[in-house]
Order: sequence, then structure tokens, then C-alpha cells
Amino acid sequence: MSFSYDTIGFIGVGSMGQHMADNLLQKLESVRLYVHDVSRAPVDALCSKYPERVVACANSQQVAEHSSLILSMVPEGSHVRDVYLDPSTGILVADASNKILIDCSTIDAATSLAVREQTRSLYPTASFYDAPVSGGVLGAQRATLTFMLGCSPTDPNMPLLRDLLGKMGSNIFACGGPSLGLVAKACNNYCSGLIAIATSEAMNIGMAAGMDPRLLKQIFDSSTAQSTILDKWCPVPGILPEVPSSNGYKGGFKVQLMRKDFGLAVDTAKRLGVRLALGDVGLETYTAAMNDPRCRDLDSRVVYRFLGGNEDWEKDFENVD
Repeated sequence: MSFSYDTIGFIGVGSMGQHMADNLLQKLESVRLYVHDVSRAPVDALCSKYPERVVACANSQQVAEHSSLILSMVPEGSHVRDVYLDPSTGILVADASNKILIDCSTIDAATSLAVREQTRSLYPTASFYDAPVSGGVLGAQRATLTFMLGCSPTDPNMPLLRDLLGKMGSNIFACGGPSLGLVAKACNNYCSGLIAIATSEAMNIGMAAGMDPRLLKQIFDSSTAQSTILDKWCPVPGILPEVPSSNGYKGGFKVQLMRKDFGLAVDTAKRLGVRLALGDVGLETYTAAMNDPRCRDLDSRVVYRFLGGNEDWEKDFENVD
């Protein structure tokens, strides 16, 4: 089944949103994209690249007035409230009847549910979905993101959602119902955050004992310590050439965002009465790393640096093939 997309709104074209928007423009050649961001630079960049197809908007309301389908990608729950609920400039100030609203932000479930209920109250024919993503900046660039949709697999809009989100990602999961996409994302980042800490610590142990981390990675790869973090986001610089750790931890998924997502998972567990053995110490680690000037604003795998990892290890193994 093919779908026709004429007007799409995109609010929040930051480090990930700009690439997501770019993929839509590349793959939907007839679409006109209405864009807003609190930072003008990425909006101007898209307008310059697609001068006939991208329209800069002054606020979220203007985006909604011109778009039949709207995506949002902003950092925090407070930003989502502003985007949708601001009484002067929010999406819901415009007539959202029959529009599809997709929030790709990673936020608390309570905020998402509140926005959804307000949307349904004002515009019963509108559809609001939580659809957080995993894959980081590289995934956004390569259109390999994983989307976690807060809806049933039998939702009537599911064919359209799969088609549209498939322009920006390679995996689209319907997680069961409203806010469950956010639950899935929090669980994923809780797990991956802990794996990054464990991988960094394990590498530190081996290297301190004199092991070449390249060999240690090969052993992990063929043993039970294998993980996506090790394979695609190795925290140790110099092992994988095209990952943030090998570029001074620039790019990727910022450590303060990992701290935010990790905290959402810990809060969810406490609310539900789920016992965590590692939650508090993991949260303390990412909080401290986020506040460390050597680590702030860098990829979350910079936790290796925070834990004292040897970033200049190659000189110790110069004669090792």
C-alpha cells in the first residue's frame, strides 16, 4: 500500500531531528515540510538545502496550521508541553481535527498521557502517538532508527505509521497502548546504560592487568559479554574507528540525555514497585558524569573516561598485532 504525503510538520530539528527531517525530504520528493525549532540555525540549514520544499515557521501553532501530520522531537517533557499545550503558540491552538500527531521525544509517561488526553478532549478525530526512538545520531543519519510506538498493532493508522516512520528507521514496534512506547524506551536505555558501564569496567580490569583491549573485545564478541554497545558503540577509543569514543566522544547520545532516560526508568520502577539492584548506582554514575566538565555534552559512552579508563592505551601495545 502506498500513501500520499503532501504537508508534514516537524518540530525540533536538533542533533537527531535534523537528520530525520532530511531523510523524509530525500525519500518523499513531493512533500512540503513545515519546520520550527527554538534554534534558528538547523531550520535555516534545511531551508537552504531544500529552498522550495521547507518552510520555516515562527512557532508550533503555525506548523500545525499548515500540516496534516506533525512530528515532534524535543529534549524534555516541559518542552513537549510547550509544543502542544502552550495557550498562545502550541499545536492545539490550531485546529488539529483529523491530524496525526507523533511525538518522538523521550519523556515521562505522565506528560505524554496528559498531552494525549488534551488532544482527544479538544479534537476527538485527532490521533496522538508517543513514538520515542533508539539509535542515536548515527541511526538518525542512516535512517536505521528503532521506533517504539505507544499503540496497538491493530491501530487503524498503523499501516501509514509504518510507512512514514520507515523512511527514518528500520524497525517499528507497536508496543501495545498509549505511553508504552516510552516505557519500552526507558527500559532499553536503562539496560544499555548499565551495559556501557559494565563494558567500561570490564575493559578497565583487563587493561590494568596488561590485556590488549582489541583482544579482549574479540573474546567478548565470541563469548557471553558480547553486546550492541561493544559492537557499535565501543566505549574504548581507538577500537572502532567511526564511533564517538574514537572522535573524542563527540556526537552520539549525550551523557545528560542518558542520565535523563535512566532516571525515567528508575522512577518508573519505583512507581511500579519493581526492585532494582543497580538502578541507584547507575543513576549516580551518570549524574556525576553529566556534571563532570570532562564529560558533559559528550556521548554517553564517555562513562569510560569518567571511570578512569585509559584512552591512550595504544602506546602500551605498539608492537602487538
